[in-house]
Amino acid sequence: MRDATLAGIGRKRYSSADLRRPFAGIRATSDPTTFEERVACYLPRLRPGQLFAGRTAMRLWGLPLPFRWRPSEPLDVAVATGSTPPRTAGVRGRRIAPGRAVEERVDGAAVVDPIAALFLCAPELEDRALTVALEAAIATASCYPGLRPDRPPATLDSIERRLSEWGRFPGCARVRAQLPHTRSGAESPKETETRLLLTGAGLPEPMIQFVVSAHGRFVARVDLAYPQWRVAIEYEGDGHRTDRDQWRVDIRRQRDLEDLGWVVIRVTELDLRDGGRSLVARIRNATSTR
Repeated sequence: MRDATLAGIGRKRYSSADLRRPFAGIRATSDPTTFEERVACYLPRLRPGQLFAGRTAMRLWGLPLPFRWRPSEPLDVAVATGSTPPRTAGVRGRRIAPGRAVEERVDGAAVVDPIAALFLCAPELEDRALTVALEAAIATASCYPGLRPDRPPATLDSIERRLSEWGRFPGCARVRAQLPHTRSGAESPKETETRLLLTGAGLPEPMIQFVVSAHGRFVARVDLAYPQWRVAIEYEGDGHRTDRDQWRVDIRRQRDLEDLGWVVIRVTELDLRDGGRSLVARIRNATSTR
């Protein structure tokens, strides 16, 4: 109410029945329907020393989560150990030991750094989702979907150092267990999922972002490859289908690779939904007959 008064909004308008109440003490002309709108609604309540953390911080940085966002998902807000976290509907308060998280800013919001956000979410993530998030955190590709390009850089070495600095915390053993399976170079969550699917099925680990050349001429850079068998695996996101120019480039690349004797296996979301059984069988057959 004090902020409303300072803004020149009277009690009658502030209490009007036509205003929505997304959080205690917050008024809006309409209910927030997106994650970004919900975060923006809460910003006036965020006090010094309070940081968005956990799932909320992961989403703000664009790190992939296996959970689709829903309006009912609480915002994660953290304070230092010894302080009182917020207790209000729609918010999950939590504590972080001093020195563990670095305060950053995302669109004006105070938020924990990406690695701290990932560590706080570790207990909620299955092994594959955790590896996907780790590979996104160290990704350097500007085309990685959703990732904020201005996020603090991270490497496997820096993550290992942070693990050592944090010491014991819920999920620390699981993060440590997934680091040996984490690779740099992935350009989308589905590329990581596809690679993990293949290695989990007993196939050799494919090379990531493999460059195919012929007579010193660049031909293509493929998502995953078994160069010893000339098998290329390309994940096709919706952008490859809806972007006419991209679709034409993809067709030309495939023809160029096939002219050089490569087998090109194009993968879609549907191929991963059944546990990838058909996809694994197809790739196993391609590698065994080369």
